[in-house]
Amino acid sequence: MASGAGRARADYDYLIKLLLIGDSGVGKSCLLLRFSDDSFTTSFITTIGIDFKIRTVDLDGKRIKLQIWDTAGQERFRTITTAYYRGAMGILLVYDVTDESSFNNIRNWIRNIEQHASDNVNKILVGNKADMDESKRAVSTERGQALANEFGIKFFETSAKTNLNVEKVFFTIAGDIKRRLAETDSRPEPPRINNIVLDPSKDQGSDKAKSTCCT
Repeated sequence: MASGAGRARADYDYLIKLLLIGDSGVGKSCLLLRFSDDSFTTSFITTIGIDFKIRTVDLDGKRIKLQIWDTAGQERFRTITTAYYRGAMGILLVYDVTDESSFNNIRNWIRNIEQHASDNVNKILVGNKADMDESKRAVSTERGQALANEFGIKFFETSAKTNLNVEKVFFTIAGDIKRRLAETDSRPEPPRINNIVLDPSKDQGSDKAKSTCCT
């Protein structure tokens, strides 16, 4: 078993940390509960700070342990949750299709990701509560897809209540991360001689290369 970021003990091949972000009330906790426990509740309880669940899944013959963090959406908690961006390997940006402001705030959440998360973090856009009556919908599927296209990320509409696309969302981002980690694991390291990295893009016989070795 190769070593590297996201690799772990013998009971799983990859440990992947995911982060759910978005405004308060968009259904992040319900999505997490549906995916982790296959249950749903209509009770609204604001997440205070951070909560997380763990689920282990099989993807392409690999055992993936998902550690999924649910963040509080309120502005006053964002200073707490920024530290959790740093270790995240994948981030689900969630909005409520019946709440225009939660959709508009996705841009603010993306700015937070750019400020606090690693450059190669995987992102996916999620429009939740897609089961709601069309008369209550404030954000069309087309607008959601257009925003995802603008930022070059994948997009799904979900319903934690009916279990629409919930597993598909988590499996999609987990699969993308697994492939990224596998590519990193399989990338050969440059050869070393006497602790000097030999860069194959440079002529090792040149005067410049020699002077670097001898300084």
